[in-house]
Amino acid sequence: WTDEADADGLTDFYGLQAMVAREMFVAGECFVRLRPRRDEDGLMVPLQLQLLQSEMLPFEKTETAPNGNRIRCGIEFDGIGRRVAYHFRRRHPGDSTDQRVAVPDTVRVPAGDVLHIYRPIDAGQIRGLPHVAPAMVRLFLLDQYDDAELDRKKTAAMFAGFITKTAPEEPMMGEGAADTEGAAIASLEPGTMQVLLPGEDVKFSSPADVGGGYEAFQYRTLLAVSASLGLPYHLVTGDVRQANYSSLRAELVEFRRRIGQLQHGVIVHQFCRPIWARWMETAALSGALDLPGFGAEPGRFRAAQWIPPRWDWVDPLKDIQAQVLAMEAGITSRRKVVEATGYDVEEVDRENAADAKRSADLGLRYRTSPGETQGARATPTRLPDPETDGSDASAQSEQE
Repeated sequence: WTDEADADGLTDFYGLQAMVAREMFVAGECFVRLRPRRDEDGLMVPLQLQLLQSEMLPFEKTETAPNGNRIRCGIEFDGIGRRVAYHFRRRHPGDSTDQRVAVPDTVRVPAGDVLHIYRPIDAGQIRGLPHVAPAMVRLFLLDQYDDAELDRKKTAAMFAGFITKTAPEEPMMGEGAADTEGAAIASLEPGTMQVLLPGEDVKFSSPADVGGGYEAFQYRTLLAVSASLGLPYHLVTGDVRQANYSSLRAELVEFRRRIGQLQHGVIVHQFCRPIWARWMETAALSGALDLPGFGAEPGRFRAAQWIPPRWDWVDPLKDIQAQVLAMEAGITSRRKVVEATGYDVEEVDRENAADAKRSADLGLRYRTSPGETQGARATPTRLPDPETDGSDASAQSEQE
């Protein structure tokens, strides 16, 4: 079903997650409409997802609905403050190519069919805030500064020379006609040698240069922007000249902690879980899944564990060695270590068992067999005998 999840047919369920995350960072929020489908549509489960941009829900729609509910920023609330509906526009306000016939400005969609994905910052917040908002003013001023610096460099590259003449009536080589005020311009071409008369002099303009302050100003400004966005400096700019292993790791640890909060507290809670619950209900009602007892206890079937994509290691060897030591010391479990890689431990165990059986059936043996090590350390098949194994070991040591 993940390949059929997109109502527009542009991507799969995982691509929709990426689009929702991007909209949340750029616009501050994203809306997902759950669209039931007919059986004749040929879907595995008659359910699809439609993404709606933030502009589709008008901020200016704040009024009282005919049923007495309050509408604030396009969201309808009942008497105790629960969301009961969303009033979406039928067309995007910035799309000039959508020339439809006259229709009502907004359409009421029940809240049970809409997922509102945004990061709540303050108590009582009902609409999302772009993540780039704290740095927006500084980025705008930095863009203006860059434009001014580029114009200054372009002007400085077009240098000009000023000629002082003792005999103005005698034209120089390449000198054009004088204007109404008697001033003329002489062009300078490559390879030109001009002989000056006695008393004539040439002086070239030397525009002021910003010097070494430009790069330092850029660095400090982008550093402040990165801090306000909560992102590491090298991820925002791609500049790793002043970074080392320790600084990169320290930044990534804090950055991954913040992203983990967004993954589990926003994306999983507001997006993945409701879709999973609706998908399970739709699959059971449509007959796609045979779930005895689902109608009596639907919550028993909704238990799911969401494993986010794995993080790439800064130093794979050190990180894996640290995980092995943690498992041997009992600080963590093998399940936690496997889930940190983005996979399910039960699936990994089944694959290891299948690989071990296939290797044994084919008579293959590798340096590390999947059937030998199923934990932090392989368990020996036979315990050592201190009376026999000790003497044999000492004899073997003497021979060596």
